[in-house]
Amino acid sequence: MSIKRFVSALLTGALCLGVLTACGSAQKPASSGVSADAQRYSTIFYDAFDTVTQVIAYCDSEEEFSRQMDALHTDLLEYHRLYDIYNDYDGVVNVKTINDNAGVAPVQVDDKILGMLELARQMYDTTNGKLNIAMGSVLRIWHDYREAAEANTNEADNKLPEQEALDAAARHCDISNLVIDENAKTVYLSDPDMSLDVGSVGKGYAVEQAAQAAEARGLTSALISVGGNLRAIGTKPDGSAWVGGVENPWDSSEVYTTASSTVAAVKMSDLSLVTSGDYQRYYVVDGVRYHHLIDPATLQPAAYFDSVSVLAPDSGVADCLTTGLFCMPLEEGQALVESLDGVEALWCTADGQVIPSSGWDSHSN
Repeated sequence: MSIKRFVSALLTGALCLGVLTACGSAQKPASSGVSADAQRYSTIFYDAFDTVTQVIAYCDSEEEFSRQMDALHTDLLEYHRLYDIYNDYDGVVNVKTINDNAGVAPVQVDDKILGMLELARQMYDTTNGKLNIAMGSVLRIWHDYREAAEANTNEADNKLPEQEALDAAARHCDISNLVIDENAKTVYLSDPDMSLDVGSVGKGYAVEQAAQAAEARGLTSALISVGGNLRAIGTKPDGSAWVGGVENPWDSSEVYTTASSTVAAVKMSDLSLVTSGDYQRYYVVDGVRYHHLIDPATLQPAAYFDSVSVLAPDSGVADCLTTGLFCMPLEEGQALVESLDGVEALWCTADGQVIPSSGWDSHSN
């Protein structure tokens, strides 16, 4: 993602949230667990997962809303630090610690890391290896080239990684070298040149766990957006569903509006909506956009779609699936989605098609 685009996201965050929540479904009122006197509150913060977090919720008082949001914010920041692969924090054992000890020693970690890694390993199998958090060595090369491009003042100076370097790094992406001891609560990378990159699962898993914790604290009606990872809690007080939008991947403007920002809208109650797209983080070489979603088969940016969105009960599962589906042909992805209970998907193809899974339209607003 370019710095310019990130700044635009900050400036338009409130607009986007308004789009996502402006339309409730026309269903009859149902029990939402929220009192009839509950009021609508909203907040926004910018320091978790290097993106914009926005929340709309119905609470009985501003004090209750503030209490809930303080706790939610604290939870997200904790997950941010635990899943960071670039930075150390005093007193925190995180994914970077695991990477730093590759081939050296097992690292005892928090349950929040163990749970995330177990989900990622499970989703590796589900996606037939298209979701692979063990690809850190390859993704780091692409990350470094993208960072260098953002620092360049002249686009002509942007470079691509050498395929030979990518191939060499790919020899250290075997997920079987991720050794998890649940009893000892340790994680060990048995290949000293291997590293984890949890960008395809960490944020989604964190959103899901933070939402569940908020529900346990008594939050019954909310829509949480962390960098576009949407998680709905319950319904609105009148029983109508929250509404989530799928961003238009072909909108070339830097600032999105209510008229141009979405290609679909879905009703959400206790559901998550996550999108992966080629417009989110990228750099340009010789007029060609090179995005951050790397196909394990080619070690190049996946070229099947412009975006893939997943609607599922669990935000962590949805996050993993968007990456996996983005890196596989349409027919293979459709078969996978049809095999999973409670999961729907929407593919936006390079030739401008919007293709829903069989049950997507049942959620349409």
